[in-house]
Amino acid sequence: MAAMESLVNGERAVVVIFVAGVVFSLPSSLLCHGLALSLLALSALSLDVLADSSNSFSFFKTRPGASSGILLGAVTLPALMLCKLTQMLRAIAMKEVEIEEFEHLTMQYWATSACCLSVLVLLCMVTWCEPGNMRSLSLRSTWHSKFSLSCIVLYTVLCCASLHTLSLSGFNTVLKLMWMIFHGLAAVRLIQHLLNTFPSSASIGEALLLTSGLVLYLSDMLAFTIAKACRLLITAEVVRYGSKRSEIGIIIQGMLLGLLLFPAVFKFVHQIWEWFSSKRYSESRTNNEIWKSLIFFSSLGFVMILIIPSWMQFILDFHMHPLLWGFSFVFSEPLKRLSLCIYWVIVICASILKFYNISKNSKIERILLRKYYHLMAVSMFLPALIFQPKFLDLAFGAALGVFMVLEIVRVWRIWPLGQPVHQFMNAFTDHRDSDILIVSHFSLLLGCALPIWMSSGYSDRPLAPFAGILSLGIGDTMASMVGYKYGVLRWSKTGKKTIEGTAAGITSVLATCSVLLPVLASTGYIVTEHWSSLVVAVIVSGLLEAYTTQLDNAFIPLVFYSLLCL
Repeated sequence: MAAMESLVNGERAVVVIFVAGVVFSLPSSLLCHGLALSLLALSALSLDVLADSSNSFSFFKTRPGASSGILLGAVTLPALMLCKLTQMLRAIAMKEVEIEEFEHLTMQYWATSACCLSVLVLLCMVTWCEPGNMRSLSLRSTWHSKFSLSCIVLYTVLCCASLHTLSLSGFNTVLKLMWMIFHGLAAVRLIQHLLNTFPSSASIGEALLLTSGLVLYLSDMLAFTIAKACRLLITAEVVRYGSKRSEIGIIIQGMLLGLLLFPAVFKFVHQIWEWFSSKRYSESRTNNEIWKSLIFFSSLGFVMILIIPSWMQFILDFHMHPLLWGFSFVFSEPLKRLSLCIYWVIVICASILKFYNISKNSKIERILLRKYYHLMAVSMFLPALIFQPKFLDLAFGAALGVFMVLEIVRVWRIWPLGQPVHQFMNAFTDHRDSDILIVSHFSLLLGCALPIWMSSGYSDRPLAPFAGILSLGIGDTMASMVGYKYGVLRWSKTGKKTIEGTAAGITSVLATCSVLLPVLASTGYIVTEHWSSLVVAVIVSGLLEAYTTQLDNAFIPLVFYSLLCL
């Protein structure tokens, strides 16, 4: 009985229900993909059990207090992509999109799965090859590793068979497999870099989710660059890659590329300056800080104002400078969009002043104080998503860029903002933030933004863009507040989550949806949401919030969004 309880804990049970719901809802044409997802889940489940029952992965310095999260991290993005494929098939049947869009999304599904698969292979190799593990490797650990590798081999066969049926121009089967292998190797290298560079900042599952998402996003940019080069050097008919995207999507993609590459550029320029200055004269510490700040902001401006816009205009055929396009977009409807900006500024300033003072002078628990920011997100994003969804897309991108710059400034203590930003952010940290990185505000922003960004283009589920706002702003907040004040019955002996809190979260989301759907219908949305899928999505995401020890802001919106798309 104890062995069974260790095998099927609450988090794993909810994830298994999630994967089973996705697989059993697939049309017959996607059964091969569903079988591959099942094999990936079985392999991840085996390693997840092994990780929590032994010290096989102690090589990685993960976030204290969290389970490994291997199963949840391995299946979340592939399951989401599979749900998008199901939605895409409905669009093709209605002749809303072209078959090329479906094939491109299929490539992304296998690429995402390849990232997760390769990390699982890495974990199997760590189990076998670590010196400490070789001496104490038990029969149980050996069985888990062999079982995982067997699932991985079967998965690879299914992947090869599926890729062989795709007819992307310029890509034969060998090139497609090489493209998948590239994703896998990049994911392995990146997750090792993240866990070693930022120790105790994330669990394996959280790092796996971030890794697979970054590799997929950055490889998409690389593929566009290669395709453009091939069209220029060879012929326009040799390579075709990618799907249609909006100007806002292009701007956000370019901005993220620049900010992810910027730390390497700044570090290189700063090292050159230090070498040059040490050869000539020695400066005081204050002067060094000033010069470092000047180099930082000048390098940032050079990358974001000159290099990245040039890349966007050349590779993605963007017709004007992104900053000019952004101003023209805002002033195309100045009354609505500027009024919304003023409203956001007032809400942010008032909330920050109030909550910062409370955090310094009050004994309220940090977890409850942070939920007020969830409510603030609802008050800011919900009206904008209903009446100005495209402008909200751009605003999310701008906010993410500001957050990334401030975090870089905080980590490197760039004068004069580094220390004040660090002191301010520390007022809202909890056990899920490390001494190096503060990630909670990123997870809240991305949790609300990703469902909206992923719903751009064709979407026949009107509540899908609201998945992050509903699950985090409404469900998670109500669950925490009600559970903290009135919760008595706990889901587990060691956890703090209560049945009363979970029930309140589920009920509040369903009640909000019952009000939101008529509002959407009155504003022109074609309401096709099925209440059966909505109820299942709300219950599964609510149970995941109750049981998971992972960063729930990152996982719950994606699970909720995936089930809404089915």
